[in-house]
Amino acid sequence: MKNKLKIQIWSDIMCPFCYIGKRRIEESLEKFEHKNSVEIEWKSFQLDAGFVASDDDNMVDHLANKYRKDTVWAHGMLDDMTQNAKNSGLDFNFEKAVMANSLNAHRLLHLAKKYSLANDLEELLFKAYLTDGLNINNLATLKDLGLKVGLESQEIDEVLHSDTYAKEVAADILEAQAIGVQGVPFYVFDNKYSVSGAQHVDTFISTLEKVWHEGNFVSKPTLLNNTGGASCGIDGCD
Repeated sequence: MKNKLKIQIWSDIMCPFCYIGKRRIEESLEKFEHKNSVEIEWKSFQLDAGFVASDDDNMVDHLANKYRKDTVWAHGMLDDMTQNAKNSGLDFNFEKAVMANSLNAHRLLHLAKKYSLANDLEELLFKAYLTDGLNINNLATLKDLGLKVGLESQEIDEVLHSDTYAKEVAADILEAQAIGVQGVPFYVFDNKYSVSGAQHVDTFISTLEKVWHEGNFVSKPTLLNNTGGASCGIDGCD
């Protein structure tokens, strides 16, 4: 008998739909009868591992160049994503977003994972990038976020001023490629079913119920497969 239903989530901090997907899976778990018996494992993914930011980079130009469209189209796409986020209770401020490579953030997430703090740090990183306009590749910013979730200052410094956990990030990405991940967010339930994209809450709930009933799970005592969802891939967000 298994006591935990594991959900593995591949995501990138630079992916707006990954933040929306985080909210939707959280909402679905709140409505799931066995939520206390579900474990989430965050896995690293980089939409553009080789990206090097410059001072004049901005989201509008980045999208226009990537899709070979004009800036009017890019503004429209961002407006749509902003409204999508509002429907999940999130505030996206793309005009403030600082383009950055997410490797260091992912390395810090692996440190947080060691102490079961990855979910808390994911939340702060998404908010920092998509809402607050902070540079999530700035070491001082990353240290501040790490301290806020309870990581020790010395360990944060040791990770950020080295290449610690770089191999773990690469391993997560290779694993994603091996199972055919084309974009994020990407969810794997109990190593059995996968869901691609920031699906609607009902889709997540139905998947949770299907996996639970097919598995041999035991509820933790308390006191009282679909595709086509919005996601971000190496060629941009859809």
